[in-house]
Amino acid sequence: MIYNNLIYLVVVIFILSTNSIPDTPLLGAGFASLFFVLKAAFFFLLVRFSYGKNRIKQAADYFSAEQRLSIAAIISLAMDVYFLDCQYYFAMLPGAHSLPVLTSLAGLLLFFFYLCLIWYGARKSYGQVFGRRHSGFAFIKTNLKNNIPIILPWLTLSLLADTILLLPFPAVKIFFQSTWGEPLFFLIFFILLSIAFPEIIRRLWGCRSMEQGPVRSHIEDFCSRQGLKYADILVWPLFEGLVLTAGVMGLIRRFRYILFTPALLRNLTIEEVDAVMAHEIGHVKRYHLQLYMVLLLGFSLIAQLGSYLFMYVLLKSDYFYEISAFLGKKTDVVLIFVSTFALLLLLIFYFRFVFGFFMRNFERQADLHAMESMGTSQGIVNALEKVAWLSGNIRELPSWHHFGIAQRVTFLDRCEQDRAQIARHHRKVYGALLLYFFVLAGTGFTLWKMPDDLLQRAPLDHLTSLYMEKTTEEPNNPLWYQLLGDLQQGRKFYGQAVASYEKGLRISPNHPEMLNNLAWVLLTADDPQIADPEKALMLAREAAAAKPAAYILDTLALAYWRNGFPERARQAEKQAIAVDPENSEYYVKQLGKFTSSAQID
Repeated sequence: MIYNNLIYLVVVIFILSTNSIPDTPLLGAGFASLFFVLKAAFFFLLVRFSYGKNRIKQAADYFSAEQRLSIAAIISLAMDVYFLDCQYYFAMLPGAHSLPVLTSLAGLLLFFFYLCLIWYGARKSYGQVFGRRHSGFAFIKTNLKNNIPIILPWLTLSLLADTILLLPFPAVKIFFQSTWGEPLFFLIFFILLSIAFPEIIRRLWGCRSMEQGPVRSHIEDFCSRQGLKYADILVWPLFEGLVLTAGVMGLIRRFRYILFTPALLRNLTIEEVDAVMAHEIGHVKRYHLQLYMVLLLGFSLIAQLGSYLFMYVLLKSDYFYEISAFLGKKTDVVLIFVSTFALLLLLIFYFRFVFGFFMRNFERQADLHAMESMGTSQGIVNALEKVAWLSGNIRELPSWHHFGIAQRVTFLDRCEQDRAQIARHHRKVYGALLLYFFVLAGTGFTLWKMPDDLLQRAPLDHLTSLYMEKTTEEPNNPLWYQLLGDLQQGRKFYGQAVASYEKGLRISPNHPEMLNNLAWVLLTADDPQIADPEKALMLAREAAAAKPAAYILDTLALAYWRNGFPERARQAEKQAIAVDPENSEYYVKQLGKFTSSAQID
C-alpha cells in the first residue's frame, strides 16, 4: 500500500520536475480542455467499472484494483504533461515564475485529483471489505492524510530551495550553481528533515499515544529488555485500524515512534506481539532506516551520472539527429523527452529491483532478529500466518518489498533447521551493501572528475566525426577541411585546426577563408609551439589580396601589429572600417588598441 504509493508519487514528481515547459502548447487551450474533460470522464468510468458488480470480495482484490488504477492515473497525468502541456498553463499561476516548485505542485495536485476519483469510486467497496462506511469527502480526506507525508519532504526541500534563491545574496546563487552546491544543500536538509519528519507524520496519520495499561506495560518491558529507546508507543489507525501491521519510524530516540494498528493488537497473542515487536527492533538494530536514506540519496547520485552519460551518447549519435529531423523537433526538445523517459525507466528499475532487493532482505534480517531474540521462529511465523489469513488469505501473494508471507515462513523454517543460514544471509546483505557503496563511490568519483562541459562537447564531437567522415568521402573538397578546422579552432584544438587548414590549402592554395582562418590561429593561439606571427602575416597578405573583406583586413592588421608594423596595422584596420561601416564599432575598438603605446598580447 504505502510502499506502492511511494513509488507512484516518486514517478509523478520525477515526471513533473524533469519536464521542460514549452514556449507554446501543442494544442490550443480549448481543444486541450475538451480532451482533458473527456479523459477524466473516461478515467472515472474506469474506476466505477473496477469497483463495480461485486468485483471486490476481499482486501487483496481491493488493493489490486487500487494498484491498477494508480498506474492508470500516472499514465493519464503523463498525457496531461507531454500531450496537453498542462505545465505551460500552470506556469502562468501567480508566483510560479519566482517559485518554480509551484508549477510542479500544481501538477502534483492534478495527480491527486485522479487519486481522489479513485478513492471516491472505491469507498463502497472499502466499506464492504473493511466494515466501515464513509461519505465521499471523509474517505478522500483519510486517504489524503495517509499519502501527503510521502510528498512533504520533496515539497519542503523544493520550496525552501526556491525561496533561498530569491534572497538578495549573490553568494547563495553562486553556491547553488556550483557542481556540488545544490546536491549538498539537499543532502543536509534532507537529513535534518528526516530526523524530525516522524513528528509530522504521526499527526497527519492521526496516531495517538497508547493508553497506559497491561498491553503498553508489556511492550515497554519488552523494549527495555531489548535495549530499544523511543519517544512513544502509538496506536496507528491505518484503514480504520483494521489492517494488521506495525512499524517503527525515526532515526533518533527523540523522534522515534513505535506504531501498532488496533487490529494487530486485537488479533495477535502476547507471544506473537512480542515477535512483531522484535521484528521492528531488528530494523533499528540493523540500522535499516539509515540505510534506506542512503539508498534514496544514492539514486540521485546514480541518476545524475546516468543522465549525463545517456545524453552524451545521444548527442554523439547520428540516429538521434536523424530522429529529431524526422519529427521536425528541435534537438533539445527531443533530448529532454528521451532522456526523461530513460531516467523514468531507471527510476522504476532502481526502486523495483535495487531498492526492492534491499527492502526484502532487510525484512528477512528483521525476521531473523525476531527469531533469535525469541529463541524460536514460532512466534513470528504464527504472526505472519495470522496476518495472511485475516488480510484476505494473502499467504501466497508475492510482494516486491517484503517477500510473500509464504516465502518468509519457508525461509524462517530453513533457518530454524540450519542456523548457519542466518550468518549466510547477513553476509549476503552486507556483501550487497559493500558492492553498492563501491558503486556509489565510483559514481561520485566519476562525477567529480567529469568535465563540466561534457554535454557541450558531445554535439561538437559528433560534428567533428561527421566532418572527418566527409573528408574521407570527398577528399578533394576543401570545404570539409575548412569546417573541421573552424570547429577545432573554436574548441581550442589549435594543432588539429592548423593541420586541417593546411590539408585544405594543399587542395586549394588560394582559398581566402582558410588562409585567413589559419593566420588567425597562428596569431591568437596561446600555445607557443603553435603561434607563428611571421607565417600568419604571409598568409593574411595572401588572403587579403584574394578577398579584401573587412574581417580578413582585421586579421591582416593584427598580423602587422604582431610583427612590429603598427602603422601598417592602423592602415589595414581603417580599410576594414571603410569596407564594413555597419560593424565599425569592433574595428574602431581594434584601431584604438593599435594606436595605443602597448602592443596587443
